[in-house]
Amino acid sequence: MTSKTPNVVELKAKDLPAYCPNPAMPLWSSHPRVFLDFGHDNLAKCPYCGTEYKLAEGEVASHH
Repeated sequence: MTSKTPNVVELKAKDLPAYCPNPAMPLWSSHPRVFLDFGHDNLAKCPYCGTEYKLAEGEVASHH
């Protein structure tokens, strides 16, 4: 997991399934864990804190 800006987290396919809060977030900012679904635009947004997650260019989220 790498972070581009404070509220956008870039993920690779190996980081999936994605969830928030992510391991890099401080404990004081925790909220209930929520798993994120990526749309066709490879973006997902946490409904609690608004952190945006995106798949790195060329990465594909496989759906089972």
